[in-house]
Amino acid sequence: MLIEAKDIAVALGGKPVLRGIDLTLRTGELVGLIGPNGAGKTTLLRVIANLLPHAGAVLYDREPAKAIGHKALARRIAFLAQGGAVHWQMRAEAVVALGRLPHRRPLGEMTAADQDAIARAMLATDAASFRDRTLDSLSGGERMRVLLARALAVEAEMLLADEPLAGLDPRHQLEAMTLLRRVAASGAGVVVVLHDLTLAGRFCDRLVLLDQGRILADGPPDAVLGDDHLSQAFGISVARGRRDGEDFVLPWHSLNDKETAR
Repeated sequence: MLIEAKDIAVALGGKPVLRGIDLTLRTGELVGLIGPNGAGKTTLLRVIANLLPHAGAVLYDREPAKAIGHKALARRIAFLAQGGAVHWQMRAEAVVALGRLPHRRPLGEMTAADQDAIARAMLATDAASFRDRTLDSLSGGERMRVLLARALAVEAEMLLADEPLAGLDPRHQLEAMTLLRRVAASGAGVVVVLHDLTLAGRFCDRLVLLDQGRILADGPPDAVLGDDHLSQAFGISVARGRRDGEDFVLPWHSLNDKETAR
C-alpha cells in the first residue's frame, strides 16, 4: 500500500496545527513519528487515517478515500488511538474481536478466520492471559495491550498507532516495539507516534520529526536524530552510545537548564 499526503494543512479552533505537510508512506516499513508536545503528531496520524478534515489531499494507492469506500479502507488501515482510556465492561477478548468488524457482514457471525486472527493478536501482545477479564478491571498497560491486539486483529495493510507504549512497563515497551518491527517485516506498514527517542532510533526504519506543525526531518534514524535537529525541536542535548552493534541516544540535558546554569 502506498499513502501519499500532499500539502496537508489543519487548523483546530482557529489555530494552525499542520502546515504544508508532504509525506509518503509504504508497506514494509516501520516509521516513527516523533516531535515535541503540540507538534501535530496525533493530528497528522488522524489525517492519514481519514479521521480528520483537512486541506490538501491524502491518496491511498493513488485513490482518494471516497473512491475506496469507508469499509474497504477500514480493512486496509488499522488505527490505534492515543491513551487507551476506556470504561467498557466488555471482556478483553470481545474488545479485540471488534477489530474484525470491517471483515464481517452486518449481523454475521465470526468465522474461523476471525477467531484465528483474534487469538494470534492476543498472543502477540501478551494479552491472552486476561482474555476473560473486563477492560475496566485491567491496568492501563494491560488495556493498551488489549487495544493494540484489537488493531492487530484487523490484519490491515497499514497500522497507525498513536503512542502505543503509553502505560507499558519497560519489558512490554520492548516487546511492543519488537512486535511492530515484526509486523513491518511481514509486509505491512506501521506508523507509530513515539516519545522515547532511544526506542525510536533503535527499532524504526525511518523517522519523521515534526516541529511546530511542519516536517523538520525525514529519513534514517541516525540522520534525523542529529544534534541540530534535537536541539531545534526539543531543546535538548543527548548522550550517545553503542550496545550490541546498535547506536542509541539518551536525552541528557535541557538546553534551557544549561543556559540557566551559566
